[in-house]
Amino acid sequence: MAIGSTQPFRPAGTVSLAAGTGSGNVALAGGGESVVVTNTAAALAYVRFGADPSVAATSADMPVLPGARVMLAANPLITYAAAVLASGSGSVLFTRGDGSFV
Repeated sequence: MAIGSTQPFRPAGTVSLAAGTGSGNVALAGGGESVVVTNTAAALAYVRFGADPSVAATSADMPVLPGARVMLAANPLITYAAAVLASGSGSVLFTRGDGSFV
């Protein structure tokens, strides 16, 4: 494939994190080099990836707007995701897979 070309996202597994104003984390499912983060909550979410269950998200991490999704790179050593909401509670979905656009 040519450099700079795009590939449709191919999901391998999705997990849901019940997020709130305190950081929570979840083990990622499936494999791949990308993670699509979907914020289904009504508040801004902040997300962070890590290699173990001690990973915690803060307001200094990657923001994901309410009702939005973002694709982020996650190498094979990344096995956990964490999220925290600016207010309230809701779900943040993490879908692991391969591809360069959704």
